[in-house]
Amino acid sequence: MIRYLKAGRTEAENVEADRKVRQTVEGLLADVAARGDAAVREMSEKFDKWSPAAFRLSDEQIKALIATLPAQAITDIEFAQAQVRRFAQAQRAALQDIEVETLPGVRLGHKNIPVASVGCYVPGGRYPMVASAHMSVVTAKVAGVKRIIACTPPLNGVPPAATVAAMSLGGADEIYLLGGIQAVAAMALGTETIASVDMLVGPGNAFVAEAKRQLYGRVGIDLFAGPTETLIIADDTADVEMCATDLLGQAEHGPTSPAILLTTSARLADGIEAEVQRQLAVLPTADIAGAAWRDHGQVILCDTDEELLSEADRIASEHVQVLTREPRWFLERMTNYGALFLGKQTNVAYGDKVIGTNHTLPTKKAARYTGGLWVGKFLKTVTYQEVTDEASAMIGEYCSRLCAIENFAGHKEQADLRVRRYGGKNAG
Repeated sequence: MIRYLKAGRTEAENVEADRKVRQTVEGLLADVAARGDAAVREMSEKFDKWSPAAFRLSDEQIKALIATLPAQAITDIEFAQAQVRRFAQAQRAALQDIEVETLPGVRLGHKNIPVASVGCYVPGGRYPMVASAHMSVVTAKVAGVKRIIACTPPLNGVPPAATVAAMSLGGADEIYLLGGIQAVAAMALGTETIASVDMLVGPGNAFVAEAKRQLYGRVGIDLFAGPTETLIIADDTADVEMCATDLLGQAEHGPTSPAILLTTSARLADGIEAEVQRQLAVLPTADIAGAAWRDHGQVILCDTDEELLSEADRIASEHVQVLTREPRWFLERMTNYGALFLGKQTNVAYGDKVIGTNHTLPTKKAARYTGGLWVGKFLKTVTYQEVTDEASAMIGEYCSRLCAIENFAGHKEQADLRVRRYGGKNAG
Protein backbone atom coordinates (compact mmCIF):
# COMPACT_ATOMS: atom_id res chain seq x y z
CA MET A 1 0.00 0.00 0.00
CA ILE A 2 1.25 3.50 -0.87
CA ARG A 3 0.65 6.14 1.84
CA TYR A 4 1.19 9.88 1.36
CA LEU A 5 2.36 11.12 4.76
CA LYS A 6 3.23 14.64 3.58
CA ALA A 7 1.73 16.26 0.49
CA GLY A 8 2.96 19.29 -1.43
CA ARG A 9 1.01 22.10 -3.07
CA THR A 10 -2.03 21.08 -5.10
CA GLU A 11 -2.04 20.82 -8.88
CA ALA A 12 -4.64 23.60 -9.07
CA GLU A 13 -2.32 25.96 -7.20
CA ASN A 14 0.52 25.09 -9.56
CA VAL A 15 -1.67 25.74 -12.62
CA GLU A 16 -2.67 29.19 -11.33
CA ALA A 17 0.96 30.14 -10.66
CA ASP A 18 1.91 29.03 -14.18
CA ARG A 19 -0.91 31.12 -15.67
CA LYS A 20 0.36 34.32 -14.04
CA VAL A 21 3.91 33.70 -15.25
CA ARG A 22 2.65 32.96 -18.77
CA GLN A 23 0.82 36.29 -19.04
CA THR A 24 3.80 38.30 -17.80
CA VAL A 25 6.23 36.64 -20.20
CA GLU A 26 3.97 37.03 -23.23
CA GLY A 27 3.88 40.82 -22.86
CA LEU A 28 7.62 41.18 -22.33
CA LEU A 29 8.52 39.02 -25.34
CA ALA A 30 6.21 41.10 -27.53
CA ASP A 31 7.96 44.24 -26.29
CA VAL A 32 11.42 42.93 -27.23
CA ALA A 33 10.14 41.82 -30.63
CA ALA A 34 8.77 45.30 -31.27
CA ARG A 35 11.48 47.53 -29.78
CA GLY A 36 14.65 45.45 -29.69
CA ASP A 37 17.57 46.90 -27.75
CA ALA A 38 15.46 49.65 -26.15
CA ALA A 39 13.12 47.12 -24.57
CA VAL A 40 16.03 44.89 -23.49
CA ARG A 41 17.74 47.82 -21.78
CA GLU A 42 14.57 48.93 -19.99
CA MET A 43 13.97 45.40 -18.71
CA SER A 44 17.59 45.05 -17.58
CA GLU A 45 17.34 48.34 -15.68
CA LYS A 46 14.04 47.30 -14.09
CA PHE A 47 14.86 43.73 -13.11
CA ASP A 48 18.65 43.77 -12.63
CA LYS A 49 19.38 47.49 -12.15
CA TRP A 50 21.95 47.05 -14.90
CA SER A 51 22.46 49.39 -17.87
CA PRO A 52 26.08 49.34 -19.09
CA ALA A 53 27.35 51.06 -22.21
CA ALA A 54 27.34 47.64 -23.89
CA PHE A 55 25.94 44.34 -22.64
CA ARG A 56 28.54 42.35 -24.53
CA LEU A 57 31.84 41.91 -22.71
CA SER A 58 34.99 42.71 -24.67
CA ASP A 59 37.97 40.35 -24.75
CA GLU A 60 39.81 42.77 -22.45
CA GLN A 61 36.95 42.79 -19.93
CA ILE A 62 36.80 38.99 -19.96
CA LYS A 63 40.54 38.66 -19.37
CA ALA A 64 40.39 41.20 -16.55
CA LEU A 65 37.57 39.33 -14.82
CA ILE A 66 39.36 36.00 -15.12
CA ALA A 67 42.48 37.60 -13.62
CA THR A 68 40.55 38.42 -10.44
CA LEU A 69 39.95 34.75 -9.65
CA PRO A 70 42.23 32.62 -7.46
CA ALA A 71 44.31 30.06 -9.33
CA GLN A 72 42.45 27.27 -7.53
CA ALA A 73 39.12 28.50 -8.89
CA ILE A 74 40.44 28.36 -12.45
CA THR A 75 41.87 24.88 -11.84
CA ASP A 76 38.56 23.64 -10.45
CA ILE A 77 36.58 25.09 -13.37
CA GLU A 78 38.98 23.46 -15.83
CA PHE A 79 38.67 20.13 -13.99
CA ALA A 80 34.87 20.22 -14.13
CA GLN A 81 34.89 21.17 -17.80
CA ALA A 82 37.31 18.35 -18.59
CA GLN A 83 34.83 15.86 -17.10
CA VAL A 84 31.88 17.30 -19.03
CA ARG A 85 33.94 17.42 -22.23
CA ARG A 86 35.16 13.84 -21.83
CA PHE A 87 31.66 12.43 -21.41
CA ALA A 88 30.26 14.57 -24.23
CA GLN A 89 33.03 13.40 -26.56
CA ALA A 90 32.20 9.78 -25.76
CA GLN A 91 28.53 10.47 -26.51
CA ARG A 92 29.44 12.22 -29.78
CA ALA A 93 31.58 9.27 -30.84
CA ALA A 94 28.55 7.00 -30.40
CA LEU A 95 26.58 9.02 -32.97
CA GLN A 96 27.64 7.78 -36.39
CA ASP A 97 26.63 8.85 -39.87
CA ILE A 98 25.23 5.91 -41.81
CA GLU A 99 24.66 4.93 -45.45
CA VAL A 100 23.03 1.63 -46.42
CA GLU A 101 21.83 -0.01 -49.63
CA THR A 102 18.30 -1.08 -48.70
CA LEU A 103 17.53 -2.47 -52.20
CA PRO A 104 19.75 -2.88 -55.25
CA GLY A 105 20.47 0.67 -56.42
CA VAL A 106 18.76 2.40 -53.46
CA ARG A 107 21.16 4.11 -51.08
CA LEU A 108 19.77 5.78 -47.96
CA GLY A 109 21.68 7.55 -45.24
CA HIS A 110 21.70 10.03 -42.44
CA LYS A 111 24.17 12.65 -41.31
CA ASN A 112 24.52 14.37 -37.93
CA ILE A 113 24.93 18.10 -38.58
CA PRO A 114 25.53 20.59 -35.75
CA VAL A 115 23.09 23.44 -35.22
CA ALA A 116 24.72 26.59 -36.60
CA SER A 117 24.22 28.94 -33.63
CA VAL A 118 23.20 28.45 -30.01
CA GLY A 119 22.35 30.80 -27.17
CA CYS A 120 23.30 29.49 -23.72
CA TYR A 121 21.54 30.98 -20.70
CA VAL A 122 23.45 30.71 -17.43
CA PRO A 123 21.36 31.68 -14.39
CA GLY A 124 22.63 34.13 -11.79
CA GLY A 125 20.85 36.03 -9.06
CA ARG A 126 21.30 34.52 -5.63
CA TYR A 127 23.23 31.58 -7.08
CA PRO A 128 25.71 32.33 -9.88
CA MET A 129 25.39 29.00 -11.70
CA VAL A 130 28.96 28.57 -12.92
CA ALA A 131 28.36 24.90 -13.70
CA SER A 132 25.60 25.71 -16.18
CA ALA A 133 28.24 27.23 -18.44
CA HIS A 134 30.04 23.87 -18.57
CA MET A 135 26.87 21.99 -19.34
CA SER A 136 25.75 24.18 -22.24
CA VAL A 137 28.81 25.87 -23.73
CA VAL A 138 31.22 22.93 -23.49
CA THR A 139 28.68 20.43 -24.78
CA ALA A 140 27.72 22.66 -27.72
CA LYS A 141 31.41 23.06 -28.54
CA VAL A 142 31.95 19.28 -28.59
CA ALA A 143 28.95 18.94 -30.90
CA GLY A 144 30.60 21.34 -33.36
CA VAL A 145 28.33 24.39 -33.04
CA LYS A 146 30.03 27.23 -34.93
CA ARG A 147 28.60 30.23 -33.01
CA ILE A 148 27.96 29.97 -29.28
CA ILE A 149 26.75 32.99 -27.36
CA ALA A 150 26.17 33.05 -23.62
CA CYS A 151 24.21 35.32 -21.30
CA THR A 152 24.29 35.64 -17.54
CA PRO A 153 22.96 38.41 -15.26
CA PRO A 154 25.16 40.65 -13.11
CA LEU A 155 25.40 39.73 -9.44
CA ASN A 156 24.32 42.77 -7.40
CA GLY A 157 25.54 45.06 -10.15
CA VAL A 158 28.88 43.26 -10.56
CA PRO A 159 29.92 40.88 -13.35
CA PRO A 160 30.17 37.31 -11.92
CA ALA A 161 33.83 36.61 -12.65
CA ALA A 162 33.70 32.84 -12.15
CA THR A 163 30.72 32.44 -14.48
CA VAL A 164 32.35 34.60 -17.14
CA ALA A 165 35.54 32.56 -16.79
CA ALA A 166 33.60 29.32 -17.26
CA MET A 167 31.87 30.70 -20.35
CA SER A 168 35.17 31.83 -21.86
CA LEU A 169 37.13 28.70 -20.97
CA GLY A 170 34.26 26.59 -22.27
CA GLY A 171 34.48 28.21 -25.69
CA ALA A 172 31.73 30.86 -25.90
CA ASP A 173 32.21 33.20 -28.87
CA GLU A 174 30.19 36.08 -27.41
CA ILE A 175 29.45 36.78 -23.74
CA TYR A 176 26.73 39.17 -22.58
CA LEU A 177 25.95 40.41 -19.08
CA LEU A 178 22.22 40.13 -19.47
CA GLY A 179 19.70 38.16 -17.45
CA GLY A 180 16.17 36.82 -17.36
CA ILE A 181 13.50 37.13 -20.03
CA GLN A 182 15.38 39.98 -21.72
CA ALA A 183 18.42 37.75 -22.30
CA VAL A 184 16.42 34.84 -23.68
CA ALA A 185 14.34 37.16 -25.88
CA ALA A 186 17.37 38.99 -27.24
CA MET A 187 19.14 35.75 -28.16
CA ALA A 188 16.08 34.20 -29.80
CA LEU A 189 14.54 37.22 -31.51
CA GLY A 190 17.67 39.26 -32.16
CA THR A 191 18.10 42.99 -31.64
CA GLU A 192 20.09 45.74 -33.30
CA THR A 193 23.22 44.59 -31.45
CA ILE A 194 22.64 40.87 -30.85
CA ALA A 195 22.24 38.53 -33.82
CA SER A 196 19.60 35.87 -33.22
CA VAL A 197 20.45 32.21 -32.68
CA ASP A 198 18.89 28.97 -33.92
CA MET A 199 18.56 27.31 -30.52
CA LEU A 200 18.27 28.23 -26.82
CA VAL A 201 19.58 26.06 -24.00
CA GLY A 202 20.13 26.28 -20.28
CA PRO A 203 18.13 26.34 -17.05
CA GLY A 204 16.51 29.34 -15.43
CA ASN A 205 13.71 30.50 -13.16
CA ALA A 206 10.01 30.15 -13.98
CA PHE A 207 10.06 33.26 -16.19
CA VAL A 208 13.06 32.08 -18.22
CA ALA A 209 11.51 28.65 -18.63
CA GLU A 210 8.22 30.14 -19.78
CA ALA A 211 10.02 32.46 -22.21
CA LYS A 212 11.76 29.46 -23.77
CA ARG A 213 8.43 27.66 -24.01
CA GLN A 214 6.79 30.57 -25.81
CA LEU A 215 9.77 31.00 -28.17
CA TYR A 216 9.88 27.31 -29.07
CA GLY A 217 9.18 26.89 -32.75
CA ARG A 218 10.74 30.21 -33.63
CA VAL A 219 13.95 28.69 -32.26
CA GLY A 220 14.78 25.25 -30.95
CA ILE A 221 15.19 24.65 -27.24
CA ASP A 222 16.82 21.94 -25.17
CA LEU A 223 13.69 21.06 -23.18
CA PHE A 224 10.80 22.50 -21.20
CA ALA A 225 12.12 23.06 -17.70
CA GLY A 226 10.55 23.96 -14.37
CA PRO A 227 11.86 24.21 -10.81
CA THR A 228 14.54 21.74 -9.78
CA GLU A 229 13.12 18.43 -8.53
CA THR A 230 14.65 15.71 -6.42
CA LEU A 231 13.38 12.26 -5.44
CA ILE A 232 15.10 10.00 -2.95
CA ILE A 233 14.29 6.30 -3.06
CA ALA A 234 15.36 4.75 0.23
CA ASP A 235 14.98 1.47 2.09
CA ASP A 236 15.93 0.48 5.62
CA THR A 237 19.65 0.58 4.77
CA ALA A 238 19.53 4.37 4.40
CA ASP A 239 19.95 6.84 7.25
CA VAL A 240 17.80 9.85 7.98
CA GLU A 241 20.70 12.33 8.07
CA MET A 242 21.75 11.56 4.50
CA CYS A 243 18.16 11.62 3.24
CA ALA A 244 17.49 15.02 4.81
CA THR A 245 20.83 16.43 3.63
CA ASP A 246 20.20 15.37 0.04
CA LEU A 247 16.60 16.60 0.04
CA LEU A 248 17.56 20.05 1.34
CA GLY A 249 20.61 20.16 -0.92
CA GLN A 250 18.25 20.40 -3.88
CA ALA A 251 15.39 22.23 -2.16
CA GLU A 252 17.71 25.23 -1.77
CA HIS A 253 17.48 25.82 -5.52
CA GLY A 254 14.21 27.68 -5.04
CA PRO A 255 11.05 27.93 -2.93
CA THR A 256 9.05 25.95 -5.51
CA SER A 257 11.46 23.03 -5.83
CA PRO A 258 9.79 19.65 -5.06
CA ALA A 259 11.76 17.36 -2.73
CA ILE A 260 10.32 13.88 -2.18
CA LEU A 261 11.26 11.00 0.09
CA LEU A 262 9.94 7.70 -1.25
CA THR A 263 10.68 4.87 1.16
CA THR A 264 9.80 1.44 2.48
CA SER A 265 11.19 2.37 5.89
CA ALA A 266 8.71 3.58 8.49
CA ARG A 267 11.72 4.68 10.56
CA LEU A 268 12.82 7.07 7.81
CA ALA A 269 9.30 8.27 7.06
CA ASP A 270 8.62 9.02 10.72
CA GLY A 271 12.00 10.62 11.38
CA ILE A 272 12.55 12.79 8.30
CA GLU A 273 10.59 15.85 9.46
CA ALA A 274 12.53 16.24 12.70
CA GLU A 275 15.85 15.78 10.91
CA VAL A 276 14.92 18.29 8.21
CA GLN A 277 14.04 20.86 10.86
CA ARG A 278 17.28 20.17 12.74
CA GLN A 279 19.32 20.80 9.59
CA LEU A 280 17.30 23.85 8.59
CA ALA A 281 18.25 25.44 11.91
CA VAL A 282 21.87 25.65 10.76
CA LEU A 283 21.62 25.68 6.93
CA PRO A 284 22.61 29.09 5.49
CA THR A 285 20.03 28.71 2.70
CA ALA A 286 17.24 27.66 5.08
CA ASP A 287 14.94 30.49 3.97
CA ILE A 288 14.71 28.97 0.49
CA ALA A 289 15.09 25.29 1.31
CA GLY A 290 12.64 25.51 4.19
CA ALA A 291 9.94 27.11 2.05
CA ALA A 292 10.43 24.47 -0.64
CA TRP A 293 10.15 21.65 1.88
CA ARG A 294 7.13 23.19 3.58
CA ASP A 295 5.16 23.78 0.37
CA HIS A 296 6.52 21.13 -2.00
CA GLY A 297 8.10 18.44 0.16
CA GLN A 298 6.51 15.01 0.21
CA VAL A 299 6.96 11.81 2.20
CA ILE A 300 5.58 8.63 0.63
CA LEU A 301 5.68 5.29 2.43
CA CYS A 302 5.48 2.04 0.44
CA ASP A 303 5.46 -1.63 1.41
CA THR A 304 7.59 -3.13 -1.38
CA ASP A 305 10.34 -2.31 -3.87
CA GLU A 306 7.79 -2.84 -6.65
CA GLU A 307 5.65 -0.06 -5.17
CA LEU A 308 8.73 2.17 -4.95
CA LEU A 309 9.37 1.49 -8.63
CA SER A 310 5.83 2.21 -9.81
CA GLU A 311 5.59 5.39 -7.74
CA ALA A 312 9.01 6.63 -8.89
CA ASP A 313 8.03 6.15 -12.53
CA ARG A 314 4.73 7.98 -11.87
CA ILE A 315 6.57 10.93 -10.31
CA ALA A 316 9.13 11.01 -13.18
CA SER A 317 11.50 13.24 -11.23
CA GLU A 318 14.36 15.26 -12.65
CA HIS A 319 16.89 13.83 -10.16
CA VAL A 320 16.52 10.43 -8.54
CA GLN A 321 18.86 9.24 -5.79
CA VAL A 322 18.69 5.54 -5.00
CA LEU A 323 19.74 4.84 -1.40
CA THR A 324 18.92 1.13 -1.24
CA ARG A 325 20.79 -2.13 -0.75
CA GLU A 326 20.60 -2.91 -4.51
CA PRO A 327 20.59 0.41 -6.41
CA ARG A 328 21.10 -1.17 -9.82
CA TRP A 329 17.79 -3.03 -9.42
CA PHE A 330 16.18 0.36 -10.09
CA LEU A 331 18.61 1.16 -12.93
CA GLU A 332 17.48 -2.00 -14.69
CA ARG A 333 13.76 -1.30 -14.22
CA MET A 334 13.07 2.44 -13.97
CA THR A 335 12.03 4.25 -17.15
CA ASN A 336 11.02 7.79 -16.12
CA TYR A 337 13.79 10.00 -14.72
CA GLY A 338 16.16 12.76 -15.77
CA ALA A 339 19.26 11.31 -14.11
CA LEU A 340 19.88 8.49 -11.65
CA PHE A 341 22.36 8.66 -8.79
CA LEU A 342 23.06 5.12 -7.65
CA GLY A 343 24.17 4.38 -4.11
CA LYS A 344 25.15 6.35 -1.04
CA GLN A 345 28.55 7.34 -2.43
CA THR A 346 27.10 9.66 -5.08
CA ASN A 347 24.61 12.52 -4.94
CA VAL A 348 22.90 15.12 -7.11
CA ALA A 349 25.48 17.79 -6.32
CA TYR A 350 28.13 15.71 -8.11
CA GLY A 351 25.97 15.70 -11.23
CA ASP A 352 25.13 19.38 -10.84
CA LYS A 353 28.71 20.55 -10.59
CA VAL A 354 31.52 18.29 -11.65
CA ILE A 355 31.19 14.60 -12.44
CA GLY A 356 30.56 14.97 -16.18
CA THR A 357 26.91 14.10 -16.84
CA ASN A 358 24.76 17.05 -17.86
CA HIS A 359 22.67 18.83 -15.23
CA THR A 360 20.10 20.37 -17.58
CA LEU A 361 17.35 17.78 -17.16
CA PRO A 362 13.60 17.33 -17.71
CA THR A 363 11.15 18.46 -15.02
CA LYS A 364 7.37 18.48 -14.58
CA LYS A 365 7.08 14.84 -15.67
CA ALA A 366 8.82 15.53 -19.01
CA ALA A 367 11.10 12.59 -18.16
CA ARG A 368 8.25 10.42 -19.47
CA TYR A 369 9.21 11.41 -23.03
CA THR A 370 12.65 13.04 -23.09
CA GLY A 371 16.08 12.91 -21.58
CA GLY A 372 18.19 15.91 -20.66
CA LEU A 373 20.63 18.12 -22.51
CA TRP A 374 23.45 16.20 -24.19
CA VAL A 375 25.66 16.50 -27.22
CA GLY A 376 22.96 14.95 -29.44
CA LYS A 377 20.59 17.87 -28.71
CA PHE A 378 22.91 20.13 -30.67
CA LEU A 379 22.89 17.84 -33.71
CA LYS A 380 20.31 17.57 -36.48
CA THR A 381 20.05 14.01 -37.78
CA VAL A 382 19.08 14.56 -41.42
CA THR A 383 18.45 11.98 -44.10
CA TYR A 384 19.27 11.67 -47.80
CA GLN A 385 18.62 9.25 -50.65
CA GLU A 386 20.30 8.38 -53.92
CA VAL A 387 18.81 6.00 -56.53
CA THR A 388 20.05 4.42 -59.78
CA ASP A 389 18.04 4.39 -63.04
CA GLU A 390 16.83 0.85 -62.59
CA ALA A 391 15.92 1.33 -58.96
CA SER A 392 14.07 4.57 -59.72
CA ALA A 393 11.86 2.81 -62.29
CA MET A 394 11.10 -0.01 -59.87
CA ILE A 395 10.40 2.21 -56.85
CA GLY A 396 8.43 4.58 -59.08
CA GLU A 397 5.82 1.93 -59.92
CA TYR A 398 5.13 1.27 -56.24
CA CYS A 399 5.08 5.01 -55.48
CA SER A 400 2.67 5.72 -58.35
CA ARG A 401 0.12 3.21 -57.11
CA LEU A 402 0.43 4.37 -53.50
CA CYS A 403 -0.07 8.00 -54.55
CA ALA A 404 -3.21 7.02 -56.45
CA ILE A 405 -4.66 5.46 -53.27
CA GLU A 406 -4.25 8.84 -51.55
CA ASN A 407 -5.47 10.91 -54.54
CA PHE A 408 -2.16 12.79 -54.78
CA ALA A 409 -2.04 13.37 -58.53
CA GLY A 410 1.04 15.59 -58.46
CA HIS A 411 2.95 13.13 -56.34
CA LYS A 412 1.92 10.34 -58.72
CA GLU A 413 3.24 12.27 -61.71
CA GLN A 414 6.62 12.69 -60.00
CA ALA A 415 6.85 8.92 -59.82
CA ASP A 416 5.40 8.30 -63.29
CA LEU A 417 7.92 10.66 -64.89
CA ARG A 418 10.78 8.56 -63.50
CA VAL A 419 9.13 5.34 -64.66
CA ARG A 420 8.83 6.76 -68.18
CA ARG A 421 12.38 8.11 -68.18
CA TYR A 422 14.26 5.25 -66.63
CA GLY A 423 12.53 2.11 -67.85
CA GLY A 424 10.40 -0.52 -66.26
CA LYS A 425 7.46 -2.40 -67.71
CA ASN A 426 5.42 0.82 -68.30
CA ALA A 427 8.25 2.73 -70.00
CA GLY A 428 7.66 4.08 -73.45
